[in-house]
Amino acid sequence: MVNFIIASHGEFASGIKMSGQMIFGEQENVEVVTFMPNEGPDDLRKKYLDAINQFEGGLDSQILFLVDLWGGSPFNQANLIVAEHPENMALISGLNLPMLVEAYGARFTKDHAIEIAQDLVPIARDGVKSIPEAEEAKKVPAKAGGNSGLKEGKLKINLVRIDTRLLHGQVATAWTPDSKANRIIVVSDNVAKDDMRKNLIIQAAPNGINANVVPVDKMIEVVNDNRMGGVEAFLLFENPEDALRAIEGGVPIDTINVGSMAHSAGKTMVNKVLSMDQTDVQTFEKMRDMGVKFDVRKVPSDSKADLFELIKKAHVK
Repeated sequence: MVNFIIASHGEFASGIKMSGQMIFGEQENVEVVTFMPNEGPDDLRKKYLDAINQFEGGLDSQILFLVDLWGGSPFNQANLIVAEHPENMALISGLNLPMLVEAYGARFTKDHAIEIAQDLVPIARDGVKSIPEAEEAKKVPAKAGGNSGLKEGKLKINLVRIDTRLLHGQVATAWTPDSKANRIIVVSDNVAKDDMRKNLIIQAAPNGINANVVPVDKMIEVVNDNRMGGVEAFLLFENPEDALRAIEGGVPIDTINVGSMAHSAGKTMVNKVLSMDQTDVQTFEKMRDMGVKFDVRKVPSDSKADLFELIKKAHVK
């Protein structure tokens, strides 16, 4: 039997599992993974691996991930695991109740996760209807790859964000439109060396927006390139140290949105989504002394918080 992992931002996965149970009855070999606001990618991966270990055969068993949002953190971490086990795992996003109920039924006739995943997309789409029904669906063509807009001139930076998760659901659906950028640039030496993570980031880019991954030194070169006119960039950094290196190298950054810094050993939580140690604090202080301002918000609709007031109250060591 194919094993299922239902995953979501918050408790949605738990709720939809209960709804599926009401319709289809109690199901075996179904695990729920919830991604909470104070958690980071490492926490999420551990939850996935713990769930997989509940199945007979573990990583070698047939597993289908049903996740809520394409490009979100549950999608990104599941996609990494699927890429490591392409023969026996599959993933489908856009989870809804018709999809889940159909998936339960498909387990009686299909023994492979990939087969079930491929059959679920039309079922999920057919489950989305309106009242009154539209007479004719108006299709909006997708923009293929976005508009590079390259011409003579310098790159313009519309928004800079520090986010451990880099390109995920909130960034794709909230910050990218808010930034009015036409290109997302992930600036990270670590990710630039990791082909799998690079490909996942490119896949997660919103429709019509180009995404690139470059090391810090390359970003410094790019801002001095006079062939980048027309590019309005949204820069994403994993950590403040990379942002400081870019600024010291001449990348013109005056404001940084501090969005998410995952908790790890030795770090202190300064709010629900920001965790830092003394090295991080000193890095922020150096950038402040260089004239950089900080905008602490998880999503655009949040009220702005004062970074150094948060640090002071948290007594970061």
